[in-house]
Amino acid sequence: MNKIELAEKMSEKLGVTKKQAEDMLNTFEDVVTSTLQSGGEVTLTGFGTFMAKRREARMGVNPQKPGEKIHIPAVTVPKFKAGKSLKDALKAANPATPAPTVPTPSL
Repeated sequence: MNKIELAEKMSEKLGVTKKQAEDMLNTFEDVVTSTLQSGGEVTLTGFGTFMAKRREARMGVNPQKPGEKIHIPAVTVPKFKAGKSLKDALKAANPATPAPTVPTPSL
């Protein structure tokens, strides 16, 4: 589902116009982005938490020249941690299938 499809679903469920639903989504994005930029977190209880994590600088390998080492600079990246209600909803919708049993050879 993309942003336009999400806005359409929201407009149907909330009884608002698609434009109003798009404005709500854009506002949500703006609030989350500005909060993360200022070092905060956005927690939607049960759904999950949006946060910014700092990935430290490190040495890596140039994929075009595997023998060459390159410096990868530090960067701040967005992260989402799913909440319990979201995890439980997904587990209920897609129950885990048991792993196939492998016969053990008899000695």
